[in-house]
Amino acid sequence: RGEVNMSIVKSFSVGEGDMFCIKHNVDSFTTIDCCYSDDDNRNAIFNEIKNLSNSKGISRFISTHPDEDHIKGINEFYTEVDITNFYCVENEATKEDETDSFKQYCELRDSSKAYYVEKGCRRRWLNEEDEERGGAGINFLWPITSDDDYKDELVKAKEGTSYNNISPIFTYSVEDGVKIMWMGDIEHVFLEKIKEKIEWDEIDILFAPHHGRESGKVSSDVLKQLNPQIIVVGEAPSENLNYYSGYNTITQNLAGDITFDCGNDKVDVYVSNFNYNVSFLSDDEKSDTDIKHYIGSFTPKA
Repeated sequence: RGEVNMSIVKSFSVGEGDMFCIKHNVDSFTTIDCCYSDDDNRNAIFNEIKNLSNSKGISRFISTHPDEDHIKGINEFYTEVDITNFYCVENEATKEDETDSFKQYCELRDSSKAYYVEKGCRRRWLNEEDEERGGAGINFLWPITSDDDYKDELVKAKEGTSYNNISPIFTYSVEDGVKIMWMGDIEHVFLEKIKEKIEWDEIDILFAPHHGRESGKVSSDVLKQLNPQIIVVGEAPSENLNYYSGYNTITQNLAGDITFDCGNDKVDVYVSNFNYNVSFLSDDEKSDTDIKHYIGSFTPKA
């Protein structure tokens, strides 16, 4: 699957947006999307990412799609943290009103820093290793760039009418350890169109698409194949959320920042809200720190 021993996966609490990072235990660091809720939140996140990534030789940024709640502040991120490898789907998205964030996205998308992702893409240190460093364990299941339904969504992005459904679907996995899936903001109606074209292997953690909204609901037949141990429901307004009844969930609205310390044998789960707890995780008696509260552990399937 790509890695051994400990890595850290973090989902930042940024209000109605998405931002994640992975500190791989190979010589690699990944940031997924960019957003923040206010200046203090932005500075704290950027500083943490700088601290976590400064020991890594390779750093990449994966942008799922150019909606503002996934690229907010990417211009500042580029200035303060830097982006040397920019991963996105190949697209010609436009907007009538261009923010500084969108301008920066387009500049990176169209630059030599860009690598365009698609199903099955292989790249050194992303998912292939050599004598210099190991692969990061990131694999793309979607898009199939020749697919007509996907091409229709690229046209909508080019016309500036819709961007959610150009999001890629990808996993991060640790050898003999955890497997985690992201879907960006893919919407339920589009996912229903393409679900038969994707190989859905079992995973441990699913970050629910579209911030956990009902409009991004993953249907029961796909969930049955994925069989996630945990679904993370994002920070959309509570009245818009789907709480995935029947599955173990962590709701970011309540939990705050969520950190997964991923070893081979166990994944330890921490949140920033010290009053948040769940009943479905085992208690391995890990200690709280000043900034994160231990809520339990689970054993990955692999």
